[in-house]
Amino acid sequence: MTDIDGADARSSSQTVKALLSLRELLLTGELAAGQRVSEIWAVDRLGVSRTPVRAALARLEEEGFLEALPGGGYAVKIFTEQDAFEAIEIRGALEGLAARLAAERGVDPAHLDALDDILRQIDPLTTKPTLSSEDFAHYVDLNEAFHAKLAEASGGKVLARQIERAAALPFAHPSGFVMAQSELPQARLILVLAQDHHRCVVDAIRNREGARAEALMREHARLAARNLRLAFDNQQALDMVAGAQLIRAVMP
Repeated sequence: MTDIDGADARSSSQTVKALLSLRELLLTGELAAGQRVSEIWAVDRLGVSRTPVRAALARLEEEGFLEALPGGGYAVKIFTEQDAFEAIEIRGALEGLAARLAAERGVDPAHLDALDDILRQIDPLTTKPTLSSEDFAHYVDLNEAFHAKLAEASGGKVLARQIERAAALPFAHPSGFVMAQSELPQARLILVLAQDHHRCVVDAIRNREGARAEALMREHARLAARNLRLAFDNQQALDMVAGAQLIRAVMP
């Protein structure tokens, strides 16, 4: 590896470090909604140089966490409840499009088998009479794997990237409310419904039913919106939603 290649690798590593560190500060509430964030502050706080910090801040603006200020620097974005619901709806629309295209174009049987395997791993969780926090954490991993595999099913890299961007905000992510869900009395019912959506959409794709596959994924996203509404009525649950402190205004 040349010196230039080595410098590029170090710069990339520092950018990732800065991005992950800043995102963690946002999700834990250490960076509050509306707070100004400057490059100099981030350099001092993270202990990395300005170039990776600048790249990380630009990425967080692209993801929707930050807003560029006219005089320089950024401010942590303040989200309304309506913003959160719209983000979920956008993610559902894009995942619905991916499911429809997958059904219309056809999917390699091995890819469908991989989706079925993830669902088989989720199944035991849906039959447990009570679910622990560890069970929900395990479900988060499997759910993320399922949604990622589903986004790839259409074969469209541009669409997969747009789904990734739409899910970047924590409250728009497919697993954004799973841990909060664990605090709700409806927890097991919601998980069973979500798994039924998963299985039905895979069946629709396998049977080349594009419209059905799209409608199912849109409905699946609305299950996340339902979780959000329930969390707003349960402070203990809301406290378990990463980034919830960025949502300030209440819908009329």
